[in-house]
Amino acid sequence: MSDLNAVIATPVPMSIAIAGATGRVGAELIAGLAGEPVSLVALTRTPDAGKLPAAVAQRAVDFERPASLRAALRGVDRLFLAQGTSPRQVENEIALINAAVAAGVTHIVKLSALGVPVQLHPFDWHTRIEAHLAQCDIGYTVLRPSTFMSVLARAGKPVAQGHWGGAAGDGMVNLIDVRDVADVARIVLLERASTHWQRVLHLTGPRAWSMPQIAAELSRLLGRAVTYQHRTPAAQRDYLIASGMSDFVAGVAVGLDQAFAQSLLREDTSTVQLLTGHAPRHLSDWLSEHLATFKA
Repeated sequence: MSDLNAVIATPVPMSIAIAGATGRVGAELIAGLAGEPVSLVALTRTPDAGKLPAAVAQRAVDFERPASLRAALRGVDRLFLAQGTSPRQVENEIALINAAVAAGVTHIVKLSALGVPVQLHPFDWHTRIEAHLAQCDIGYTVLRPSTFMSVLARAGKPVAQGHWGGAAGDGMVNLIDVRDVADVARIVLLERASTHWQRVLHLTGPRAWSMPQIAAELSRLLGRAVTYQHRTPAAQRDYLIASGMSDFVAGVAVGLDQAFAQSLLREDTSTVQLLTGHAPRHLSDWLSEHLATFKA
């Protein structure tokens, strides 16, 4: 009888699938789950053993073959969904949601974005995916982080060369470290009681900043003057394309600047602190950690 009680008391190992395992949040999430008693499955279109830890199983998916999605999710308890910004994001994420429902997945953690009502890419894409998920008979948690601090990495060369700028104006944005997003995702995925919950969580850093304020912080850290040059959306788009950025990526970047300019992402929340037990990481610390990026 004691052996039977021990079996009953032992939790059944959880299987978690990660769509977007090599992305910024996905990679941090896998690192955070590495020491947990779960089995991890990376869903990938191009399996590559060198990109992921050996303990992470890889299952190939083909979005042209819905049956491959269902097969890849067979036996999976929970799905972390983050396909990344692309013209096929809506189509691909909805296909994975449908496959998860068909395969018996109990809970989906969908990485979305704060400010989803905005009619700008990729915010409007997340709106469509969230609307589809809300109609499905499955538990889910939608994570709506504000913009990642790592978006500032693309300003490294312009800052170093003295021509950083954009169309964000003096608008405020509460940037968040991807590690904080991954920490929250980890907590949510491991919550066994949340199987049938359907909820949305807003995630932000500790305070909002304007681009000129970030320039002032960089000036302090670098020991030299850094300025943010104000441009119109059209001028910023031309600048980005001239620098070698594709038309699609430039459009997304300018749309993000427009969201910043309207302070649509300045919200302050305590969600990271409440769920993880630690305060969200500060932008000044992220800039200090990546200061070499702005010196190149």
